[in-house]
Amino acid sequence: MILLAATPIGNLGDASARLRSTLEEATVVAAEDTRHTAQLLRLLGIENRPELIALHDHNENERAASLVERARSEDIVLVSDAGMPTVSDPGFRVVQLAAESGVPVTAIPGPSAVITALAVAGLPTDRFAFEGFLPRKSGERGKVLRELAPERRTLVFFEAPTRLATTLADLAGAFGSERRAAVCRELTKLHEEVRRGSLEELAAWAADGVRGEIVVVVGGAEASEVSPEAALAEVQERVRGGERLKDATRAVSEATGLSARELYAAALADRA
Repeated sequence: MILLAATPIGNLGDASARLRSTLEEATVVAAEDTRHTAQLLRLLGIENRPELIALHDHNENERAASLVERARSEDIVLVSDAGMPTVSDPGFRVVQLAAESGVPVTAIPGPSAVITALAVAGLPTDRFAFEGFLPRKSGERGKVLRELAPERRTLVFFEAPTRLATTLADLAGAFGSERRAAVCRELTKLHEEVRRGSLEELAAWAADGVRGEIVVVVGGAEASEVSPEAALAEVQERVRGGERLKDATRAVSEATGLSARELYAAALADRA
């Protein structure tokens, strides 16, 4: 079978007894970075030296089939550099193909930066969405953020420290400067830090530079108190003022959380 094994995201003490015993008995480990995994084995005091096969973003598509086929006759342990494989890490294609091929897949639960950040952020946890890394190009990033602005679930992002200040400023611009958020840095490590505040406050704090591995948690949009009728009237007023219908519906949607598609359709129907 395929065994997805969660590894520590910082503190080696978070390695479970099940993870240790699995690595002690493994004959084959597919790893995001074989050098990193070899070091992890040494640090955990694992004497076993399994065959290490590199499995990363650039070769997963071509290696998935051979790993799944091999898993028909022996266990394949799959690990990423930290946390649970397949969650913004390699492994998805292997699991997808294994499921299609009837090869069993199981998981050895453990550390997750997404869940850890969500738990400590101090923001609602009943409903959330993980968005991974935002696009690097400003135009693409802006488009994604405009689409996410009315999302009422708590949002979780990964970000590189060198791009954190820019991303927080973009979030403030798209979501509103007062939207509550938390920047979780170096989770489970010696210099762990959770900085909470508004997006505007966090952007100003990050402007001086931040180091370490970063998870950003952003509170969801407040429920709109604007009725669909009032929102439609606002769209119509904007159009009379010279805005294109598409731009007007998008702006009102972002401000109210109401569906841009439904506002657009209602405006067209009202014209008929």
